[in-house]
Amino acid sequence: MSVTGNQSCLMGAEGTISFLVCVFHSWEEWAGLGQVEDYLSVLEYLLWVFTPLAIVFILPFLIVILLYLSILFLHVYKRKNQLREAYSNNLWDGARKTLATLWDGHGAIWHGYEIHGMEKIPDEGPALIVYYHGAIPIDYYYFLANVIIQKGRTCHSVADHFLFKIPGFKLLLEVFSVIHGPQEECVQALKNGHILGISPGGVREALFSDETYPLLWGKRKGFAQVAIDAEVTIIPMFTQNVREGFRSLGTLRFFRWLYERFRLPVAPVYGGFPVKFRTFLGDPIPYDKSVNASELAEKVQQAVQSLIDQHQKIPGNILRALLERFHTKHKGA
Repeated sequence: MSVTGNQSCLMGAEGTISFLVCVFHSWEEWAGLGQVEDYLSVLEYLLWVFTPLAIVFILPFLIVILLYLSILFLHVYKRKNQLREAYSNNLWDGARKTLATLWDGHGAIWHGYEIHGMEKIPDEGPALIVYYHGAIPIDYYYFLANVIIQKGRTCHSVADHFLFKIPGFKLLLEVFSVIHGPQEECVQALKNGHILGISPGGVREALFSDETYPLLWGKRKGFAQVAIDAEVTIIPMFTQNVREGFRSLGTLRFFRWLYERFRLPVAPVYGGFPVKFRTFLGDPIPYDKSVNASELAEKVQQAVQSLIDQHQKIPGNILRALLERFHTKHKGA
């Protein structure tokens, strides 16, 4: 409405109500509220478009938050039991079992988590678990929880060096017996009768593997040499749909360059989708003194690849993995 139109409206208004309506329209145009409505419509559209995108990048951070809540619980538990620490060598058993129960509950609720072949994990004595590494190895956390709950044992784990540099993680890594992987330390853990978990693909596999599930082990054979030196059985492991739960943007050139040039594992991870997770433990590969490290590494890689071929539909599909929550059949059943 123009200024002339406003004046005509005011001059032609008869009665109090007509006058007030006219004044309101004049004020609305003067304040530009019509344009504000247009702006709000655009903002509403942008919010509708970008909210799902924001959610899939926020959910991975919730896992980190859960890890920090676990660390906070350990600190509280330690403070509460200071006096008992001097008299008990099993101070952390209660903490480990409590956190294992929490993580197992999270797996059951969010992913309908199942584990097949748990009987292959020895009730006592050493074994080396070799597994495929997802973008976030949350399936491995669930596996660790099940070992604690079902077997009453703590599975030691090998992790990348960068994990030990994250502020606040030291206590969590110590309580759950995580080491950074010198072969001598791995061999000693096995000789002491512990179960040890390792992913030969490590961070590289986490960042750069994709929904086709390639194993990115390169020529790594240190894990095989560890098994030979400790004279232990190797148990291959793979979790169905682990790449559909969380995915990495590491396949983009920039993030790959950052890792290759500076060893910075900074590729964004997105997901947190409540897809079906099933962990499969393959047939144990017994110690054979006639097999060298290269031959054993190849044999183990074939065993993990066989689990992928048997239990994972390629390429992975997020929608299909979500629908698997509602029925019990699975590939390889």
